[in-house]
Amino acid sequence: MAKTSPGEFMRQVQAEVRKVVWPTRQETITTAIMVAIMMLILALFFLGIDSVFGAAVRWLLSLI
Repeated sequence: MAKTSPGEFMRQVQAEVRKVVWPTRQETITTAIMVAIMMLILALFFLGIDSVFGAAVRWLLSLI
């Protein structure tokens, strides 16, 4: 593979950066809200699972 000069590398980087499509403010806000909602749902799910397993372990240990 041929080596690329630093100047050519910088030109290639600039060309690639020009191709980037940045999200709008509304898209960013919508995505952040969706992430927060999913995080809350998963936190509640894992809290429930942890509570069930915790209760099961406490019950098993009480049998000893």
